[in-house]
Amino acid sequence: MSSKNKSGIDFPSVLPSAREIEYPPNGTIFAQEDRCTDVHYIRTGVVKLMLVSRRGRSGILGFLGPGDFFGEGCISGRASYLTSAIALVPTLVNVVKQKQMIEILEKEPQVCARFIRYLLARNHRIEEDLIDHLFNSCERRLARTLLLLAQYDKGSTEELVLSQMTHDTLAEMVGSTRSRVSVFMSKFRKLGFIHYTRAGGLKIYRSLTQVLEE
Repeated sequence: MSSKNKSGIDFPSVLPSAREIEYPPNGTIFAQEDRCTDVHYIRTGVVKLMLVSRRGRSGILGFLGPGDFFGEGCISGRASYLTSAIALVPTLVNVVKQKQMIEILEKEPQVCARFIRYLLARNHRIEEDLIDHLFNSCERRLARTLLLLAQYDKGSTEELVLSQMTHDTLAEMVGSTRSRVSVFMSKFRKLGFIHYTRAGGLKIYRSLTQVLEE
């Protein structure tokens, strides 16, 4: 899988000394109020960002996939993480220290510009996620989520195979029930929009965009 994100940054080559850490499903990458010391970059997998209020109520702020950064608040001097970051599936993450990331951004103007463009694009996607959850049907939310996971929004021309992407996980991502997700996944399979491999992987085809155009 390509390590370039939508901004065009080849992150591993820009930061060759960044630590590479693999997290299992439900593995905590960092917890809310942990010291904010690192910037994280997703090579493969899916990360859930969660927030718990002072009254103990929890909420999901979003989901990030390959090519996404998180924890970048440390660049501005934030003392602690505002959310918890949890791997939903096996997830490979590059971790770079705050000081090292700041040095790269100061010494590499092109990387800095691309990183800013990435952050702006991600904010736009978060707005689209909110609109999606407020106004779109479960079927359309599921289709959009699958296309995002397959990185078609990032110009990917490859038909990626997602591993260990259960219906329970997808239900959590789209804000629905497992049974409803299963119904729509069966529909997508019959229409040829997705395919389950013998190894248990999930292949997503670009034709799934037809659901968003209806």
